[in-house]
Amino acid sequence: MSHVVLSHFHPDHWGELPMLVYALKYTTMPPRQEPLVILGPRGVVRLIKQLAEGYGPWLLDPGFPIGILDVQDGEPFPLDRDVSLETFPVPHTPESVALSLTAPEGRLVYTGDTGPSSELARWAGGADVLLAECSLPKEMALDIHLTPEQAGELARDAGARHLVLTHFYPPVETSDPARAAGARFPGRITAAKDGDRFTIGGGGK
Repeated sequence: MSHVVLSHFHPDHWGELPMLVYALKYTTMPPRQEPLVILGPRGVVRLIKQLAEGYGPWLLDPGFPIGILDVQDGEPFPLDRDVSLETFPVPHTPESVALSLTAPEGRLVYTGDTGPSSELARWAGGADVLLAECSLPKEMALDIHLTPEQAGELARDAGARHLVLTHFYPPVETSDPARAAGARFPGRITAAKDGDRFTIGGGGK
C-alpha cells in the first residue's frame, strides 16, 4: 500500500485511517520503510494534524515517511509512473469530491458520497468501472445521496462500462439495488460485497 485517498471528511470515510497507520507502524515485519501518502480534498492536512493532537505524534511520525497533501480539483496528480488521480467536486459536503484513477488499462471513477449531478456524469464519461454510492431507496431520496435508480442514471449518462454499487444503508442493503439500477442502466451492474476485487479494462471481476 502506497497511497490512501479520502473523498470527504465524514468519519465513515476516514475513521479507520489512524488504525491503519498504527497497524503499519507496529505489525509490519520487517518494519515498514516505504512511504505512505495520504491525499484528499482541501482540508485533509488540517484534519490529520488535528487527529494527531488526540491520537499522539506517532500519527504524523509513525517510523516511516508519511506525506499528507491536499489535491486540487481538476489537476491530475501522478501516483506513480502509470497511474494518475483526479478529483471533482460533488454535492454532499463542501469538501466532497469524486475520484478518478487513470492507468493504461483504463479508468476507475468513484463517486464518493454524492447527490445527483449532471456535471459528475459528464466528468465520469467513459469510465471503465463506475463505483457509485447508492445509500437510500427512492422513497427515502435525499439531495446528498443517490438511490439505486439515480446511480443507474448516472452510469447511463456517463456511458460507463461497468456499474459497481456500494455504500448501502440498511433499507437498500436488504433490497436488490442492482435490479433497481438496471431499470435505468442497461450495462453490467454489480452490487459490491466486502472483499470483492475488480479488474479495470479486463472486463472481469
